[in-house]
Amino acid sequence: MLGSTHGTLTTDLRARVVACGVVPHAAVHDTATPTATSAGDLDVSGRPLYADVPDLDRFFRPQSVAVVGASDAEGRPNTGITRQLMAWAERVGARLHPVHPTRESVFGLPCFPSVGELPEQVDLAVLLVADPVPVIAELGEAKVRFAVAFASGFAETGEAGAVAQTRLAAAVERSGVRLLGPNTNLNAFERFRDDLDGPAIALITQSGHQGRPVHALQDLGIRLSHWAPTGNEADLETADFISYFAQRPEVGAIACYVEGLKDGRSFLLAADRAARAGVPVVAVKVGRTERGARTAASHTGKLTGADDVVDAAMRQFGVIRVDGLDELQDTAALLARARKPVADGVVVYSISGGTGAHFADLATAAGLRLPELSAARQAELHTWIPEYLSVANPVDNGGHPVGDWRGRKIIDAILADPAVGVLVCPITGPFPPMSDRLAQDLADAAEATDKLVCVVWGSPVGTEAAYRETLLGSSRVATFRTFGNCVSAVRAYLAHHRFASSYRSPFDEAPRTPSPSFRKAQALMRPGEQLSEHAAKQLLRAYGIRVPREQLVTSAAAAVRAAGLVGYPVVMKASGPRLAHKSELGLVKVGLTSASQIRDAYRELTDIARYEGIELDGVLVCQMVERGVEMMAGVTQDALFGPTVTVGLGGVLVEVLRDATVRVPPFGEDQARTMLTELRGHALLEGVRGAPAADVDALVEVVLRVQRMALELGDSLSELDINPLMVLPRGQGAVALDALAVCR
Repeated sequence: MLGSTHGTLTTDLRARVVACGVVPHAAVHDTATPTATSAGDLDVSGRPLYADVPDLDRFFRPQSVAVVGASDAEGRPNTGITRQLMAWAERVGARLHPVHPTRESVFGLPCFPSVGELPEQVDLAVLLVADPVPVIAELGEAKVRFAVAFASGFAETGEAGAVAQTRLAAAVERSGVRLLGPNTNLNAFERFRDDLDGPAIALITQSGHQGRPVHALQDLGIRLSHWAPTGNEADLETADFISYFAQRPEVGAIACYVEGLKDGRSFLLAADRAARAGVPVVAVKVGRTERGARTAASHTGKLTGADDVVDAAMRQFGVIRVDGLDELQDTAALLARARKPVADGVVVYSISGGTGAHFADLATAAGLRLPELSAARQAELHTWIPEYLSVANPVDNGGHPVGDWRGRKIIDAILADPAVGVLVCPITGPFPPMSDRLAQDLADAAEATDKLVCVVWGSPVGTEAAYRETLLGSSRVATFRTFGNCVSAVRAYLAHHRFASSYRSPFDEAPRTPSPSFRKAQALMRPGEQLSEHAAKQLLRAYGIRVPREQLVTSAAAAVRAAGLVGYPVVMKASGPRLAHKSELGLVKVGLTSASQIRDAYRELTDIARYEGIELDGVLVCQMVERGVEMMAGVTQDALFGPTVTVGLGGVLVEVLRDATVRVPPFGEDQARTMLTELRGHALLEGVRGAPAADVDALVEVVLRVQRMALELGDSLSELDINPLMVLPRGQGAVALDALAVCR
């Protein structure tokens, strides 16, 4: 553990995007973190653009506390809780008032029959009652600011419990009290060591037990400042605590264990606030599998959300998602306390070639950059390391130099290389006295450099003095127990600082007012219906998305005339509401080059539709577009985040390839381009097997225009599917060859 201590748009694309109504990034990012206070701070759909931050100072550091249901009767659960709260109140300097209708005193303190009869207004009421709803109104009348409800039996139990939680939430909203819980625990009132220095970790968990490993970091010298056990989040939620912790000067990183999110938008706004402040958020998010999602819902009654959308939303706003509690510990500790990197190069230094090669494999596979040291640096290292050993990176010293004066010289020389920002030394097992000397040299060198020094102590024992005293006692060394955790933490550390150095909040640039395109689109929407291809393409045209030249016809003669206007060869397609997968039904004819083919195709298409009982609004005669990369783009509705935008490889094999990525609006051009690089088939856009490079700028423009549709049409657009979206060679644009739109 560690001790204390964007690109701009091209002129052409900028003009096209502004014309679409999507505002490009400003040249200078304003790092202020405003709070929503006016209509101008709402987006085009009326949603807030900035996170309101609750003032939780009096929750964590109250001056006065009421314990409703306090007890000192031996053997009762409330007695142990009351005793723990009394100890906590003494530590934080709060006056504690027991409240119970039938007791005169509790543990020698005067007991009051109700909160309304207390001698002073209290900041925090802890409710040790089975049903907190009747007490909430009383707390509101007494002007209590915060309350904690431990009671269970709410949304985590199913439908009846969800109804009870809705009643509780409504009572809380009427009262003006801010509530933590229900189904929470005592973790907010834990003992935190006050003898540790350096930036702290603030902890948020929906399951108290899952926060224990992070809380235990204090025993290794890592400072913890707060613990928020959010439970069912009837009122206060994970997002509230992220927003609050992000502005606390002592917080260096926020560690979260999340089973489900109360509201996707609130989470994004909170993550945005943390990103603006440069405070890293590290999260374990349950729900990668269906079983995990079901179990999480039964524990806290929360929405886990579609995992690919949750994953994308976290990446957009720099939230570092990890899978295990051990990763949460190590990554949060490193991010909280390590200084900003001076370079992104990682050097692996070991006493064994096998160890170095093993770690280098893992690091390279994880995307870390292992630069080869310069020839001059290698020559210098060979003054202390035998010539037959490799010192390019990894650096193998052969073992013996670590036992004498040469060990520190080698470490200092490596750290002096300007390409090096991180030195990692895996020590797979103790071998005193050499391992003791090596650990001390690493600790001393770390104190003298502004670069990150990491050590992997591989011994399963963990009682060695070199580990317990030298490494954990160091103010600057980051110590890990596994290769994997070290790699993932270093990757997160470098990625976070890259992200933070260029972060521009998309909420600053989200549209506030509807565009002219929106007014055109409103007239085309048909609530509760699926639009025909012709109508869906009109919707795309309204937003400036290019479609082929085409005409909708209702007779064979009209089809022949249309083909002459569109230009041969043509494609003919049946067009009708609720009509999808036309190719599978034989309702698409391609490469038609004559009037006779047009007439035959018209009769065949209408005959098939009549036989299948398909209602048509006509037949489309379309320009045939052949040369390009088939992509897809679209909008879907997520239960947690609302409208989402997807882009991926398209065509008839889209369901087979499943090569797509998603983002939650709003996002900027940089995220749109990043989406394309995430695709496995990204190379197709660059040109393969002699094909020309595709017009990526035009594709990015389409993604931004689709995003504008998602933002402006909101819930009224249940689904949009543009497939195929033919991306033509560079400079020639992109054309939506087919489209499906479902209105809500």
